[in-house]
Amino acid sequence: MDSEPAPGSTPYATARAHGHAARRTAALDTASELLERDGPGALTMRRIAAELGCSTTVLYTIFGGKSGIAEQLWLEGFDRLDRAVRGVREPDPLARLTGMGQAYRANALSNRAYYAVMFQRAIPGFEPSAQAYAASLRPLHALADAVEECIRAGVFAPADPMHIARVLWAASHGAVSLELVGYEGAIDAEERYECLMRAAAAWFMTGGGEG
Repeated sequence: MDSEPAPGSTPYATARAHGHAARRTAALDTASELLERDGPGALTMRRIAAELGCSTTVLYTIFGGKSGIAEQLWLEGFDRLDRAVRGVREPDPLARLTGMGQAYRANALSNRAYYAVMFQRAIPGFEPSAQAYAASLRPLHALADAVEECIRAGVFAPADPMHIARVLWAASHGAVSLELVGYEGAIDAEERYECLMRAAAAWFMTGGGEG
């Protein structure tokens, strides 16, 4: 059996002192870094364990296997996105919705490998379970709730909040995906993203594009 490292000498040893959740996060961050740096071929249990500084037995205990790591990367990515968009606390509904769009972009830029697993099929053959897919919809529902507040405030014309949320999500996703593959420089990307978000929201405003 693989031996355990000395305390405090590896990412795993550091995380171990903080409990199961910290060990899980450390393992997922290590896997995501490997994925971004070396591609999907690097996502083997032995390679992740070596980078993390633990035995493969530890990884099998936490995740069950490579497919379990893939699904947990997916779930962790959407959980981080959910926390990011729900963390916007602007009292004005339109400002909150705008902040959510900014949070979407910031989260993607700071979690590139997770974003690739979530939306770009970075792990060949991976398909999320039905339960994982359902969990991935939480950020979309948060966005729809913010849209509904805009409708109630009279900012948006009456419409299906989920339809508007999906349109805004699609606009955000398209712009962010182009930025992540280096299609635009960071300064131009930020400016154009803000312009796109304003234009997309304006379409649904009272007296806007649908009128």
